[in-house]
Amino acid sequence: MSETPRSRAGPEHLHRELEAVWANPRGWRALTVVNHSTLGLRFMATGLAFFLLGGVLAMLVRTQLALPDQAFMAPAIYHQVVTMHGTVMMFLFAIPMLEGLAIYLIPKMIGTRDLVCPRLTAFGYWCYLFGAIILFSSLLLEMAPASGWFMYTPLSSGEYAPGPGSDFWLLGITFIEISALSAGVELTVSILRTRAPGMALHRMPLFAWYILAMALMIVVGFPPLILGSVLLELERAAGMPFFTVSGGGDPILWQHLFWLFGHPEVYIIFLPAAGIVSTLLPVFAGRPIVGYGWVVAAIIITGFISFGLWVHHMFTVGIPQLAQAFFSAVSMLVAVPTAIQVFAWLATLWLGRPRMTLPMLWILGFLIIFVCGGLTGVMLALVPFNWQVHDTHFVVAHLHYVLVGGMLFPLMAGLIYWLPLVSGRLPSERLGRLGFWLTFLGFNLTFLIMHWTGLLGMPRRLYTYDTAMGWAPYNLVSSVGGFMMSAGIAMVLLDLALHFRFGRPAPPNPWGADTLEWSLATPPPSYNFASLPRVETRHPLWENPALGDEIARGEHALADARHGRRELLGGEALTGRVREVIHLPTNSWWPLVAATCLAVVCVSLLLRLYPLALMAFMAAALLLLRWSWENGGHPVAAPLGGDEPDAPPLHSRTHDGPGRWAMGVALLADGAFFLSLLFGWFYLWTVSPRWQMPAQSPLSLPLLLAAGAAFTLGTLWLERRLRSLRSGEDAGLAAALFAIAALGGLHLLLGGALLWRAELAPTASAHDAVLLVALGYTLIHGLLASVMAGLQGWRAALGLVGARLPFEPEVVVLLWRYQLGVYWILVVALGLLPWLIGGRA
Repeated sequence: MSETPRSRAGPEHLHRELEAVWANPRGWRALTVVNHSTLGLRFMATGLAFFLLGGVLAMLVRTQLALPDQAFMAPAIYHQVVTMHGTVMMFLFAIPMLEGLAIYLIPKMIGTRDLVCPRLTAFGYWCYLFGAIILFSSLLLEMAPASGWFMYTPLSSGEYAPGPGSDFWLLGITFIEISALSAGVELTVSILRTRAPGMALHRMPLFAWYILAMALMIVVGFPPLILGSVLLELERAAGMPFFTVSGGGDPILWQHLFWLFGHPEVYIIFLPAAGIVSTLLPVFAGRPIVGYGWVVAAIIITGFISFGLWVHHMFTVGIPQLAQAFFSAVSMLVAVPTAIQVFAWLATLWLGRPRMTLPMLWILGFLIIFVCGGLTGVMLALVPFNWQVHDTHFVVAHLHYVLVGGMLFPLMAGLIYWLPLVSGRLPSERLGRLGFWLTFLGFNLTFLIMHWTGLLGMPRRLYTYDTAMGWAPYNLVSSVGGFMMSAGIAMVLLDLALHFRFGRPAPPNPWGADTLEWSLATPPPSYNFASLPRVETRHPLWENPALGDEIARGEHALADARHGRRELLGGEALTGRVREVIHLPTNSWWPLVAATCLAVVCVSLLLRLYPLALMAFMAAALLLLRWSWENGGHPVAAPLGGDEPDAPPLHSRTHDGPGRWAMGVALLADGAFFLSLLFGWFYLWTVSPRWQMPAQSPLSLPLLLAAGAAFTLGTLWLERRLRSLRSGEDAGLAAALFAIAALGGLHLLLGGALLWRAELAPTASAHDAVLLVALGYTLIHGLLASVMAGLQGWRAALGLVGARLPFEPEVVVLLWRYQLGVYWILVVALGLLPWLIGGRA
């Protein structure tokens, strides 16, 4: 099959065929939906619900602080509310909301029908929903965490937080971040591999560039927090002293791991919002954005630099002055790529003819507020000033100017702009403008004055204060502004709700936009594009306004669904040249059931029901493996048959399908987790005052080498079989894969013997605790690699893997290579290096 359309009986017949293949089920079977549009809307609706809950918590805080000596809330409840407000807004609203918007829009913008791993998207949504419910329920049970949304140790450790509050946070956030990582992998691979034919990277919409940067930052930035959460939960539940000085740990390690995530998180939130601005401004200015290449460079530079800023949150903990100077300079340097984007936006407005529509109001509000937040950010990057205002309301004000101004205002603009795509109706200008002005004025009234209360010395997270401090009138004004802002948000939500029934019908492409999503019907069908267009310009609808009609008539690629497969085109990452036809899995119960089992694991750990947690975890693992079985040539996927295209081929008939890319991106996240663990090892070794390195390593060198040799041999054998498979030779493949899995099993046995003989004392020594986690990490990955190789052998024996269906072993070998590299790095770092350097008493 080529990119040219097939002969059709007519567009109506084509749409009926496509709808039969892509339609969502109704009733209780709607729980099986994997369509990106539906899941994106579910993410956004759930995120909006938690935004309202987080807003209620904020108003409770402002009520408590409105007057001095208030007793509106008890101190314990107040600290729970403050902690949960930050947690809800950062983890349950901002990231899921932006991911949901990206999940909904990206396929439509890049000219494809769905994301490449639709069941992974569904799994991510259920993990988010269940994790968020578990976490928020702690507040309803009056058992919420009270140590701040950053959970600093030792405040969050067992000694100072003995209840289950910290456990709710640690387990719930880890569960939710599975969702974030799932979306990060999904969006990265989809943007790189499923763009419309001809859409090279330099022709990609800027919004897709921003989402690609966000997704990669999630993949690299979230694992340090996951590691920190795992280590702190192990300390609380099992007594392993990772953050306890007396046992050789260090509480500052938590701050490093948290802010290794926390500062990139700010830009993970900002970049998609800036992508909305870069998408909408050219539309309402009536001209292409100025400096497309400069904006793309600024996106990439921002993503890189954001990972070098984390220590500027820690200037007051006693780090060396040289480190303070370095991180201060880098913190100011990040203003440069941000300024490039701001100047590109201003130049676009200057050279265009702006239309002052409702979305443009929100964008102008964003420009004012975010620039102010950026200026105070540069102030906080200066170490002496930072010392003066650290942990005061000045920092609270800066944080909200950056996050609310940098995310909420562009998000509102984007929701209003894309609302006709979802509903087919236009929002009300009158209600919308009233909502904007109340929100804008209320926000500045709330947080602008907080800079002053911070300079007057008012600490953040303060429960109450005395009249003599002189903060009372300013706090009252802030609280009034908070309620004004709440009224503005209520107006916006009222407009959004009413317009579905009373809004004026929207004409096609109501804003005169240039991107592909506006070539679709409003609302779009479940398959998005009846045929997949070729795109060789950054502004397809401006250059060809009739493109939507051509797509609907089936005049482009893949205008056929008689085979019953959900198909889209897969292309080269750089050029967009078509390489294969990707066939997607359909609706399934597996994502929901697997996520439910993981939710049972989470609740069981909270209740300390460890046998139940183990059983639920094993059930989840088996379900995920069963889910993976429906792949390639499986009867419910794409069995070998006579209706297959020859050129380009189905992706399961190639050696480089999207599953290989998804595994590669997932291993990038895994590698970030591993590097964070190595960082923790070397940090404690060199910094912790009570770290005890034994004179002789407890790890047996012969067993270390033997286990590594077994896995090395298995990996080399797997590589050799893959070379044969690429040349079309698959004789004896099943037996070879079973033998390779057996070598993986030998690696596991030797690793288990190594752990048994080490006789570690993980509850007495941070050294032994880190060793135990590192060895457990390698054993888990070795087990997974062995099981996957064994499953490949079974599939080869059944004819589901072979010379004609070769892509699955290409996915598995990536895990074997990763485990091989990680194992030998750990041998050197944890086994040989301490032995060569010698212990430190």
